[in-house]
Amino acid sequence: MENDDDQGGRQSVQAKKVSMEEEFRNMVVPPWTKQITVRSMVASFLISIIFNFIVCKLNLTTGIVPSLNVTAGLLGFAAVKSYTALLDKLGLLKQPFTRQENTVIQTCVVASSGIAFSSGMGSYLLGMSAQVAAQGDAGNTPINIKRLSIPWMIGYLFIVSFVGLFSIMGMRKIMIIKRKLTYPSGTATAHLINSFHTPQGAKKAKKQVALLFKTFCGSFAWCFFQWFFAASDGCGFASFPTFGLKAYRQRFYFDFSPTYVGVGMISGYLVNISMLVGAVISWGIMWPSIEKKKGVWYGAHLSASSLHGIQGYRVFISIGMILGDGLFHVMKHAIEMAIEMVIEIKRLRAKKESDLEENKVELPSSSLSNIEAGLPSTESELGEDYDEKRRTEYFLKDQIPKWVPYIGYVVLAFVSITVLPFMFHQLKWYHILTAYVIAPVLAFCNAYGCGLTDWSLASNYGKIAILIFSAWVGLDKGGVIAGLASCGVMMSIVSTASDLMQDFKTGYLTLSSPRSMFFSQVFGTAMGCVISPVIFWFFYKAYRVGDPTSSYPAPYSLMYRSIALLGVEGFGSLPKHCLALAVSFFALAIAINIVTFLLEKYETKYEIHRFVPNAMAMAVPFYLGSYFVIDMCLGSLFLFLWRRWKKRQAEDFAPAVASGLICGESLWGVPAAILSLANVKAPICMKFLSSSANDRVDSFLSSSGSR
Repeated sequence: MENDDDQGGRQSVQAKKVSMEEEFRNMVVPPWTKQITVRSMVASFLISIIFNFIVCKLNLTTGIVPSLNVTAGLLGFAAVKSYTALLDKLGLLKQPFTRQENTVIQTCVVASSGIAFSSGMGSYLLGMSAQVAAQGDAGNTPINIKRLSIPWMIGYLFIVSFVGLFSIMGMRKIMIIKRKLTYPSGTATAHLINSFHTPQGAKKAKKQVALLFKTFCGSFAWCFFQWFFAASDGCGFASFPTFGLKAYRQRFYFDFSPTYVGVGMISGYLVNISMLVGAVISWGIMWPSIEKKKGVWYGAHLSASSLHGIQGYRVFISIGMILGDGLFHVMKHAIEMAIEMVIEIKRLRAKKESDLEENKVELPSSSLSNIEAGLPSTESELGEDYDEKRRTEYFLKDQIPKWVPYIGYVVLAFVSITVLPFMFHQLKWYHILTAYVIAPVLAFCNAYGCGLTDWSLASNYGKIAILIFSAWVGLDKGGVIAGLASCGVMMSIVSTASDLMQDFKTGYLTLSSPRSMFFSQVFGTAMGCVISPVIFWFFYKAYRVGDPTSSYPAPYSLMYRSIALLGVEGFGSLPKHCLALAVSFFALAIAINIVTFLLEKYETKYEIHRFVPNAMAMAVPFYLGSYFVIDMCLGSLFLFLWRRWKKRQAEDFAPAVASGLICGESLWGVPAAILSLANVKAPICMKFLSSSANDRVDSFLSSSGSR
């Protein structure tokens, strides 16, 4: 979660039986220098601003960010195609809009919005602030707090965000060509872009763009209408007690958010149902039961936001499930990768020995090197598949020199080791060196696992880094800040590496040059390092970001800080039975994953594994409640009914509808924040009271002469 890209949302993409490249046979593939154009960079910049608003808002509300690759490809096509169509009508079009240029835009936008996630604006960086530190009873000391400001945040992101681009870039041939990893989001995006640029696909794309624009306008208008009834916190449609006031107090209600209806349409059914199950278990059963133990299990004098009270159970039990799920997938991917590599090495050695014995001829050194790298040594080894031969040819055409990733990683790591201790005096150079020694291995594991499952475990590696480095430094020496800062180092490398491989896969399937992919990734990362902090600052100054009672609670900021506190203080600081419950749910998460794995492997007839809840998804509402889950389940229900009614239409246009809903409300955040900064309040506060409370209010107003 955190990202359906910490998180990543499973998507199944079937390979097309017909040849896609046959349709593009007569179209010239432009050189990589012409795939990156001025108009593509301008479009990328404008769309990146919208996407950064989307990701920032999602980070600061629920922390759930779905995969936005397909949406980026769709908006990129809509923006540039409209522009080129206008130029074509005026007779001014010099260079046609190609799928390679579309891929460059998508890569750039995803890289930029990826920084909005991995930058930690809603998690580890915000967790350093005094606002979040004040919610706990420990670690609230000057050495464990850092004041947020735009200059140092932008500098920090520029230092740590580019290293990941070089960490496993040299493995792209093995992952894309040799292992043929699917990277479902990247593959889905490539198929979308390819279909847009065929004659038949262009007609469908126009309808998709029109529908996106309509839902965008509808979402924006609905949010504007809602604003008039939300004069203060707890007012308006966002606080509508859909299932009654008692359910509302336990955070069960529909908050009329188009964003999460759209997110629910993009996320899988299992993710949404899993979150609903988690909400029922936590807010429907566990928290009411634990609250009855107030004064026994924890102090009756503690506030609801204290980590030594009920908040501690909410946060640490959720953390237990998230860590359990993350640890299982890390170990599973590492074991699978090790087994496959051993088998592949044995196979290649056996094949080489067999060839030498049969032919009694020494292979050319170039062929030997290709075999060692797992690449086809001759064109015949590619098989008869036209698409594969053509894609491999163009993927290998514009090679990035082998020394670039190694030199780039060493130089950028040296800069980080030198500069970061000045930004965070709690960190020493050897802490950062240790992180950069470990990071490439973890980046490879994450990119490999993401290629198989579409799950990015970047945030889980970041949490592990928090525990290690916060405990290493200690509370008195600023272990909280050290852990959170090291989380950024690790998470940025691991997340960027998997994003780059996703984009290489998209580029491979659209005949886009690896060089254009890399440079657009660099450009997008640079944009994200500036845009993301600026947009975050917009929200940070306009709203009470990080306050659990506000519209932007930023739930993961407290979670990440709590993990750092756990590292420096140990388990003794937790409220009574909190550790036992956290460990139990940690084990439950592992057990759920083991059951799912065994069912996937050995039970294929009824596919029962499709109905086993996802542990990571279950953990998210433990802290937040289910108000956004109701929205997402409604989105799933809408998509389900649409598919039953007109399946093909739903498959073609659901992503456009979802994108419009998300973009419309997210863009409304700009005027809403401006109004808030200008102290302009809505004219009406729409609140809902029980009949008894309403009688008391009426009585008070009558007695005071206010009616």
